[in-house]
Amino acid sequence: MDNKKVWFITGASKGLGLELAKKLLAEGYKVAATSRSEASLVKELGGLSESFLPLEMDLIDEKSVKNAIDKTVNHFKTIDVLVNNAGYGLLGALEELSDAESRKNYEVNVFGLLNVIRNAMPVFRANEKGHIFNISSVGGYYGEFPGWGIYCSTKFAVAGLTESLAAEIKPFGVHATIVYPGYFRTDFLKDSSLLLPENPIAEYKEVRQSESAHKEDINQNQPGDPVKLAEALIKVSNDQNPPLHLFLGEDAYNMANQKIASVQAELESWKSVSVSTAF
Repeated sequence: MDNKKVWFITGASKGLGLELAKKLLAEGYKVAATSRSEASLVKELGGLSESFLPLEMDLIDEKSVKNAIDKTVNHFKTIDVLVNNAGYGLLGALEELSDAESRKNYEVNVFGLLNVIRNAMPVFRANEKGHIFNISSVGGYYGEFPGWGIYCSTKFAVAGLTESLAAEIKPFGVHATIVYPGYFRTDFLKDSSLLLPENPIAEYKEVRQSESAHKEDINQNQPGDPVKLAEALIKVSNDQNPPLHLFLGEDAYNMANQKIASVQAELESWKSVSVSTAF
């Protein structure tokens, strides 16, 4: 395992990003970690050193993103692995979420991620190597969750753009992997990471039930171990032929198979209609 690699991780002051940064530093890797607050990174991971660079970065401000990338290259001379982890959840029915609430989720989960890719790719192209992990969600592959439509759609977007990205950057020797985590025991379901609609509609009973279940029952009872997720990413980063699609967690694996079977069944059931449309 090449523990001399330089990793750039967004959203590293808590959750999966924090566990990954901790694991990498413990194993001797070099880590540039970003958050909206540099102080929160220093509190969790320590101050500036030869192996660690804490960076305050505003994901939706491209100048801030470019500055963070430039500081990383100045400090470590390069970037080998990028982990686009920063993002937040939004739980509300499509009708009850405002345009502003929906667009904000896209600004962070999709356009913020694009800001990072856009500014990191010149480094990877120059090196003719590198690996980009875009953290989607099992909800970016299987979307049949009442109340999660906007969030899932941001993660479907991440998956879709990463498929194209992988094809675009392959000639430069750079890999891209979509990571679809299931439920992992982090603070993702806490108020700081999961937002609710400002104007809920009472009639959406299934959405309210989902809200209650995630806040009261699933929170801190998730089956996934974030430390093992970090170990999985490190393992994949050292593989010569990493996957494009990486499902993490038995729950994610099972949901993916459930969707594949469902789509396959509908394809066959409606095949006569599907193939009837040619001239």
